[in-house]
Amino acid sequence: MATRTVPLVDLGKQNAELRSEIDAAIAGVIDSGRFILGPEVAAFEEELAASCSAKFTVGVSSGTDALLLALMALGVGPGDEVVTSAFTFFATAGVIARLGATPVFADIETESFNLDPFAALAAVTPKTAAFMPVNLYGRLARLPPTDIPILEDSAQSVGCGTPRGLAAGYSFFPTKNVGALGDAGAVATNDEDFADKLRLLRTHGGRPKYFHAVVGGNFRIDALQAAVLRVKLRQLDTWNARRRTNAARYSELFATKNTSEIMTPEDSPEHIYHQYTIRVPERDALRDHLKEKGIATEIYYPQPLHLQECFADLGYKEGSLPCTEAAARTSLSIPIHAHLEADDQAYVVETIASFYG
Repeated sequence: MATRTVPLVDLGKQNAELRSEIDAAIAGVIDSGRFILGPEVAAFEEELAASCSAKFTVGVSSGTDALLLALMALGVGPGDEVVTSAFTFFATAGVIARLGATPVFADIETESFNLDPFAALAAVTPKTAAFMPVNLYGRLARLPPTDIPILEDSAQSVGCGTPRGLAAGYSFFPTKNVGALGDAGAVATNDEDFADKLRLLRTHGGRPKYFHAVVGGNFRIDALQAAVLRVKLRQLDTWNARRRTNAARYSELFATKNTSEIMTPEDSPEHIYHQYTIRVPERDALRDHLKEKGIATEIYYPQPLHLQECFADLGYKEGSLPCTEAAARTSLSIPIHAHLEADDQAYVVETIASFYG
């Protein structure tokens, strides 16, 4: 079997496809001289709101800042607890700790990789100020039935629909399903008062300018990034559909190999496959094998958050969250981007099957 190269993502192909439109959008911002907020940001926010069926979206500087800003707008601070997943990118819990609140980790569902809603409810205390479920890998998490505010970490699930709780935070990191040419994010909400508070806090809490009733931060999205995202946002449904097609093809190809060792992701109508993540024995050895064959992979995430050194004082130990820890040991994400070719997918599956054969 000849070696070929299969990248985890291919931003070159994506940006080349839209290069003339991107160049024109950037030139328009440069010519306007409006680099901070302004009409480009307002237009992006309106188009994003329409895309995710939300009443309001507020563009911000990154996906991390989207979560931080949402927590700030909710008033989360010292003495509060936020129940979330430990199987996620660090920012999910990091923003909670930065506000002086305490992340409380509940276990995940084995099949979906998402926060178990019943485990989340069991973690509630009188100090619980919010739930922050993570729509991991592009699949919507099941939400706990509760009156406690829900802030969705939707960094990987833009295009999955309207925010189902109080708000959802999106990331437009370059490798996301729709990505900026740098960092950018947004918060979506259907609550007008909450949206107004988000806008206030993203500009240092000043209204009017130089008059501050509250302390906010500089969380503004750059107009240049908003302009680029407006171009890419028009392709989001198409790109997400391609990812779903690629996911279905992978699952069919794996089924033909009769590889019982490999657990493929459970499909869902609300899954846009930011990642296609399999669960396998001998994960690290398989990853080395794939690298030798030119196939890029990634481990999301090798060390769950409850076992990170910076959270040692929270008292979690090995075995505290068994499903989370098992996922961290066995999960491997393989290429699934919207510009992936069918023959590359066949090569990936054949190479994985040969490792176990």
